[in-house]
Amino acid sequence: MRVWLACFLVLFALAELFDWLKKFNLPLPIYILGGAFLAVASNYDKIFDSYFADSRIEASLEQSQLDSLTPSTNPISFPIASPVEDAQTSQMDD
Repeated sequence: MRVWLACFLVLFALAELFDWLKKFNLPLPIYILGGAFLAVASNYDKIFDSYFADSRIEASLEQSQLDSLTPSTNPISFPIASPVEDAQTSQMDD
């Protein structure tokens, strides 16, 4: 019985709150300011971090590009496998 009463009270409170919110009006500038605030708050890291981190990112990118352009001192060698025909004849001989 307590659960039913609690559910009834919660649903009644939600219905009354919804009814009250339908009658609640804000002027248009408040909606515009609220939307601008939400846009800034949701993109805060993209907007303000870019101003502070640009020099660090550019410096690290330039260094990585310079590192990738310098030739390596280790030579690259590729082993050349024997042709398929030679491998097949050697297997036939065995």
